[in-house]
Amino acid sequence: MHPLFARPARLLLYLAAWLPAGALLAAALWVVTPRPFGQALAFAMPLAVFYGAVCLSAWWVCRSRPIVADDPLPAVLMQLAAAVQASAVWLAVGVIWAAALSRMFHIEPDRIGRLRDAATLFVLGVALYLLSAVVHYLLLALEASHQAVERMLASQVSAREAELRALRAQLNPHFLFNSLNSINALIGGDREAARRMCEGLGDFLRRTLQLGAREAVTLGEELALVDRYLTIEQVRFGDRLRLERAIDPATLDCLLPPLLLQPLVENAIKHGVADRLDGGTVRLAAERRAGQLVVTLENPVDVDAPARPGEGLGLENVRRRLAMLGPREGSLVVAREPDRFRVTLSLVAREMDRSAKEPAHV
Repeated sequence: MHPLFARPARLLLYLAAWLPAGALLAAALWVVTPRPFGQALAFAMPLAVFYGAVCLSAWWVCRSRPIVADDPLPAVLMQLAAAVQASAVWLAVGVIWAAALSRMFHIEPDRIGRLRDAATLFVLGVALYLLSAVVHYLLLALEASHQAVERMLASQVSAREAELRALRAQLNPHFLFNSLNSINALIGGDREAARRMCEGLGDFLRRTLQLGAREAVTLGEELALVDRYLTIEQVRFGDRLRLERAIDPATLDCLLPPLLLQPLVENAIKHGVADRLDGGTVRLAAERRAGQLVVTLENPVDVDAPARPGEGLGLENVRRRLAMLGPREGSLVVAREPDRFRVTLSLVAREMDRSAKEPAHV
């Protein structure tokens, strides 16, 4: 179906646009065969609107025979044949309309004038139809371009979603590997600790699946997941793992991508506690600052600890996820001091709009 038929208002506007063409046709007929201009208008205006409707058929012809760059001749020949047919129909309707005007109002040129009018209608009809075909080819090309852009955008969205799923999938295997090794080591000497660790691991993974399926979670929900993670790590490290918090209550309802903090906390424990004989203190702070949610994570650094393969995977994961949100949505700043490592995560402070159930800027 022609796109104009889907919107009657546009169809009426299109047909009304042919009224000036009717005036031009009347002027041409008046020049070819002199007569009162009002009579020429009475003859030409209805014919112009009718032919405007006929020219819409070029849309189907253009769709059935697109122009091929290597061989445009078939399309050109089909359009010429369609133009001749459409002009012949227009000429036949013009003859009938002229006879009706002659019968009702005695408006009719002489025989020579009628032949001139017929020739004028036929020639202009072919030209107007071919012009309509050109316009329809342009519209179809524009439509194809829009569809190509939409497909490209859909492909990019799918690719970003696939990458995001892959990034999320990277979170658990490394942590799960360490946890299973710890459980295996505890089974022989401390079965109760191994049992608690299994329970904590199951609870953590269940909660990870729940939050990971959502587009955004509150900081409070993310911190609750971090607590479950720390419960497991506390079994592994005992008193060697210490945590200090400074969480502004006003930040708990701020939104962030799910599973964003856990790899940062895991990185802090792996490189700031596991490498030190006496362990260390991980400091976690969150505040709202100038419309931003700012989360800071600090851990001590053992300058004598050897470099470990895979170091920085968690930070790279977070950076890539922030990059997918957009350059203005969030940032990750890493600062290394002689005895301390600091990571600062900044996100646009948004809270869930409880009435609209959509994130709202604050």
